[in-house]
This record gives sequence, structure tokens and C-alpha cells, in this order.
Amino acid sequence: MPVDCKPREQEVIYQREQYQKGGIGRLYWDYRDKSIFENIPKDGKVILDAGCGEGVTLEKLYKMFPDKNVKGIDLNSENIKICKKYNLPVSKGNLLDLDVPDESIDCCVLSEVIEHLEDYNTALREIRRVLKKGSRLIIVFPNDFMFKLARILCLKFKEAFYDPGHVRQWYPRMMKKHLKKLGFEKIRSKNIPFLYWPISLHCVVTADKRKSG
Repeated sequence: MPVDCKPREQEVIYQREQYQKGGIGRLYWDYRDKSIFENIPKDGKVILDAGCGEGVTLEKLYKMFPDKNVKGIDLNSENIKICKKYNLPVSKGNLLDLDVPDESIDCCVLSEVIEHLEDYNTALREIRRVLKKGSRLIIVFPNDFMFKLARILCLKFKEAFYDPGHVRQWYPRMMKKHLKKLGFEKIRSKNIPFLYWPISLHCVVTADKRKSG
């Protein structure tokens, strides 16, 4: 899964290869994405998948919302190449300096990206800049400890001990507090697949950009 541009000594695990294997991993990925899709505003016309990776979720968005302008951006050239192979609407872009007009996006999906960012403040401010007032940000981040444990229990040792390049472990309360400081409101979180964060695999946080101020 080439999720960033850092050089790696280990063998790369590709997202699409993992997804195409099927099994419980694919079922859970679909479940996680369903938790994203149910939070996308019906009246929004422009959806940005920021840090879209190899485009597994972007492809679903593109097919599920044919009446919307769905687009993805990613900094990794290999990810861009993979997305274009599947004819997905993707372009190269840096979350720290988005080539996107102010207040032009109705919904931004930031799925399993924030934990890779050292300068997450700049990225979140850039996303806030391009979001229309009252529009939505959907952030998904993993519980690294439980992910490793789950993979070990499923005998997926290669994936369990793979370095995904995460620089920070986020927590639901921490994320909500940070988004509030940056000018978001109506901030909600949902832990999946369980309500209790310490035993869950992901947290899905939704927040709307303030309509004023």
C-alpha cells in the first residue's frame, strides 16, 4: 500500500491486492467505507477524496455518486498511476498546499491519512479553506494496537508487522477537540466495529465547517 512518498526497505503491500483477496479483510473494508458513505451530504455536488491512495474507496465513491463531481488527489506518483489504470478522476496534489479554489468543495473524505501527516495542522487548515461554509469533513483513522492484534489473530503476520508509516496515534476525543479549535462544528465520532474505542479498529469523525466566522 504505497501511502506516502518515503523510501522503504521493506516489501510494499498494495491496497488493491489486499482488497482483491476477499475474505474478512474485504468485508471489513466495505463496512468501513459504508460508514463513510452514510455521512456524505445528499445535497453536496463536489466530493474530494484527499489522499486517495490506490483509489479503492475513490472507485466506490465514483460509482455510488454518478450525479456528483467526485475527484481524488494523492501525492504518491505510484498511487496516481494505479488510479488512472482504473480510469478514476485523480490528480497529483499536496495536502499541505492544495491546488483547489477557496470554498469549492462540498465534502472532503480524509480516510486513513491523518496518521501519516507530521504537519497535520497545515493539512486540516487547507481542507477547511477549500470546504464551503457548512460543508463536511469526514476523517477516518485507525487504532494501531487493535489492528496489529487483529491481524495476528487472523494469522496475517506479514501485515501485522508491516510498517505503515504512521507518525501519530489519534484518539476520538483528541480529534474532536482539535477540529473544534480549527473552526469546525457539529463534530461527531463513531467507533467501528465496536462502540468502545480501545477495542475498535477505526474511528469515523464527521465535522462541518462553521457557516460564519
